[in-house]
Amino acid sequence: MPEPIKTYNTAVEATLEVIGGKWKPVILFFLTFGKKRNGEFISLMPVITQKVLTQQLRELEEDGVIKRTVYNVVPPRVEYELTDYGWSLKEILHLMCRWGDAHIERVYGDQAAVLAQPQTKE
Repeated sequence: MPEPIKTYNTAVEATLEVIGGKWKPVILFFLTFGKKRNGEFISLMPVITQKVLTQQLRELEEDGVIKRTVYNVVPPRVEYELTDYGWSLKEILHLMCRWGDAHIERVYGDQAAVLAQPQTKE
């Protein structure tokens, strides 16, 4: 029996199916500034638990948005980076960041702070 056709009310749902949630857009946004290791994510997002981070990274990898590279060294080293498909999200992620900055300023003024200011690796 053939599988039923997947339906969406709008294409926004398809986007949110892949990048939706509290942490996935944040993870992807940080990856637009370069490869990251597990410890870097924890430093950039100190509130996320290791379990949730691992789950989110696995889901993004399954969706083909990020690539996980394991280096055969001691101690083991794992890096995450955007795939070509993942890089297609860069513009929307940076637009979300700019909108968020404007929203924070509009609603909270100087009563809120953005903790992580990502920088590219030179």
